[in-house]
Amino acid sequence: MQDRYDVIVVGGGPAGSMAAFNAAEGGASVCILEKDRDIGYPVRCGEAVGELGLKQFVDIQPQWIAASITDFRLVSPNGTKIDTSFAGQKGFILHRRIFDYDLCRKAASAGAHVFTKAYVNGLIIENNTVAGVKLNHLGTEKEIRSHLVIAADGVESRVGRWAGLRTNVKMKDMESCMQYSVANIDIDPNRIDFYVGSVYAPGGYLWVFPKGENTANIGIGICGDQTDIFNAKKLLDEFLSREYPNAAILTSMCGGVPCASPLKNAVKDGLILVGDAAHQVNPMTGGGIISAMKGGSIGGRLAAESIISRDYSSSFLKKYNDLIKKDFGDTHQRFHKIKEVISSLTDLELDGIAENVQKIPESKRTLTQIFKACVIKKPSLMFDVIKVFAGV
Repeated sequence: MQDRYDVIVVGGGPAGSMAAFNAAEGGASVCILEKDRDIGYPVRCGEAVGELGLKQFVDIQPQWIAASITDFRLVSPNGTKIDTSFAGQKGFILHRRIFDYDLCRKAASAGAHVFTKAYVNGLIIENNTVAGVKLNHLGTEKEIRSHLVIAADGVESRVGRWAGLRTNVKMKDMESCMQYSVANIDIDPNRIDFYVGSVYAPGGYLWVFPKGENTANIGIGICGDQTDIFNAKKLLDEFLSREYPNAAILTSMCGGVPCASPLKNAVKDGLILVGDAAHQVNPMTGGGIISAMKGGSIGGRLAAESIISRDYSSSFLKKYNDLIKKDFGDTHQRFHKIKEVISSLTDLELDGIAENVQKIPESKRTLTQIFKACVIKKPSLMFDVIKVFAGV
């Protein structure tokens, strides 16, 4: 471990690895500091991605793919099922341990130094500028200096807070999540299922993501302001005992997912926030792998430009905010508005929407139609739905 790098990346997930790869490709000396013992472990998400999104960054490798997804099912509170397909597109459920490991290896191949069990516990700040990090690496306290730090350290980034950025998430935008990886269940291996309504997941949704023959990630996310009334684990356990009584739970995990709009400002002198740290999660679904890779890539490229220009100031780095806004920030803003409307729907309203959409022949159903039906009480959001699904 050197005592100085051009760029220090805190966190070895998809955002951190893509940031490190792009910064190293741009000529910067880079290190990744990952607090856990292994890259890709523990897995902290449902592992779902879209094929088109993934292809923007990597050649898809078969060892990453646990399941290919072509179909979608939405289940309303009274059990009404809406089935549709992804219209020629498809998604994947990943093996995140393998995927994250290979992404980090890609960064290492570009020249980044990777250190695990490297726990960052403070920042070096000089003249109100982030100038490096303090850490414990394998039991030894160290300091590393840098021109730039890229924080890819997850929800409510500690690095961002230490630097004075407001990374906190409102309770209503923080999903309380619980997920089991289970075996011994009978599911469609090419379909993802979502259950909505207070009977399943108040203010959020419950998901079943297949991961191969008779196995799946089954999880729940409930709105943070509902957690004083409802318990995510209890609701998930009740669902499993009811729907999959013979399921064998192989692993479990819990945590918070920020379903907020992206941070308007994710930079400071000497610092860029990427991925979950910058709230770059799709507020509608809680999915963040592709947007994290986008945020990391944009941040890494800008970091390399910053090193070449020898300008690490927030005035130089603020173009990052504009690039994120243009790439996916505006879309996520629209998703956030749609999410807030859908979250406010009663079980009776959700059942009515499902029954109306069910009348449309399955061959003609689209996700756009489903979302239009969900925001019918707020017509102004129709334009946001159209823009989101038209890619505008």
